[in-house]
Amino acid sequence: MQHFYDGQIRRYITQLVRLCSGFQWQDSSGGLRSIPVSYGDLTRQVANIIKENSENKMPSVPRMAVYITGLELDRERLADATYVEKVNIRERAYDEAGNEYLNTQGKNYTVERIMPTPYMLRVNVDIWSSNTDQKLQIMEQILSLFNPSLEIQTTDNYIDWTSLTSVYLEQISFSNRTQPIGVDSEIDVGTLSFSTPIFISPPAKVKKLGVITQVVANIFDETRGTVDLGDTVPELSAYADTPVPLTKTTTVNSDPETKTDITANINSRGTVSATYQNYGVYITGNIARLIDKREVGTTNWNTILESYPGTYTAGLSQIRLRTELGSFIVGQITLNPMDETQLTITWDSDTLPTGDIVEGPARNSNSYTSFDKIVEPQNYNPTDDKVAGFRILLLDPINTSENVGGSVGDTPYNYAYDGPDAWKNNDGTDFVANANDVIEWDGSAWQTVIDSTDSTNGINQKNLATGVIYTWTGTDWIKAYEGEYSHGTWLILLDA
Repeated sequence: MQHFYDGQIRRYITQLVRLCSGFQWQDSSGGLRSIPVSYGDLTRQVANIIKENSENKMPSVPRMAVYITGLELDRERLADATYVEKVNIRERAYDEAGNEYLNTQGKNYTVERIMPTPYMLRVNVDIWSSNTDQKLQIMEQILSLFNPSLEIQTTDNYIDWTSLTSVYLEQISFSNRTQPIGVDSEIDVGTLSFSTPIFISPPAKVKKLGVITQVVANIFDETRGTVDLGDTVPELSAYADTPVPLTKTTTVNSDPETKTDITANINSRGTVSATYQNYGVYITGNIARLIDKREVGTTNWNTILESYPGTYTAGLSQIRLRTELGSFIVGQITLNPMDETQLTITWDSDTLPTGDIVEGPARNSNSYTSFDKIVEPQNYNPTDDKVAGFRILLLDPINTSENVGGSVGDTPYNYAYDGPDAWKNNDGTDFVANANDVIEWDGSAWQTVIDSTDSTNGINQKNLATGVIYTWTGTDWIKAYEGEYSHGTWLILLDA
């Protein structure tokens, strides 16, 4: 975890010092004087320092001192540490030239607040006085506030859910003097003990929601006879030989569902964006590259980012990939400073695809959407993993020789075929499987549940060992969100 310091406990102490500030006492002449407050335990040694180590100098009284006496975990207020609350914030637009707020919407943010940890903070307030009347004046003003608690606020931040707390008066020690007093000129110190329940919060994740940039294609296509609005652009090829010029259009501002919806909301949304109609994007892992004229990774991303209205912000600007079901896969983007043809993406795990149900002979129905691991059969011994329902993805074939099942005399060398013992079924037969098959142990034999030779593409399965979702393309298993996204299927979100 990176270093961070927000001064949270310091703010609580500051508020407690302010709580004790502003009080006055009345001297013998009737004048009102303020009582100074400092942080720290005013012990005999501190008092000696204040007197500059001289018996001829008396410390100034009255005064008050605030200091911490304890900090402990408050287990009674513990809650789900994994809970995250999302808060959407919309600012008013601000005119920097006129130094005033406008009656229009400004920047938008999403703040993900993580559950804070509760603690009990214990504090003492020492009251120094030279006589009983001084002490009574001070204590009466303070004690009237507590019945038995007083609420304080550490910040005025709208989204700080820990800003409000209460201070409880726990104990009163009226004097530190003993009887008889004797000849010592010790200053009388009364002590008030307080407790306050506090929270210590981890850093929150702040996401800026900016302009949505939609790659649009073929919305206005009069050649098909479907649209006649009197203001159109010609039908364009996704990867034309001649670059398509940058055009201006308007689009929805948040989560467009279909290109038809985008067109229908042009007049009501009023958000301006720029559209390139000849760029696709290719995703491999957490890297995005532009596709221009069927060439992958040759175009600098600044061609797009600097042309769009809005401002690119590393780690906050977003890319959104539209799936065939109309949902979006979302990630925060950062331009690679060493190779500006690449965007590095931090994916939002909540938006990644889920596995598809593939039933098996012995697997629990809750795990129909996954396999347990990916293996190379020649380097893996499954003997210890042969539990009913155990499912694996094969990177290489098993026993695909044409001699499988043959006996003595069936082969050119008159030997019976005998495959690896680790992959045999319980009855001694040799199991046959192809590369990219998903197989399952039913308790006595291996069964193929996804056959790579006849399975249709688009099957999603989760690797339980890593949590990654893979898709079968018909020829290969790739990460579910990887591959080519043509124009009209991806979005860029920039700051307004």
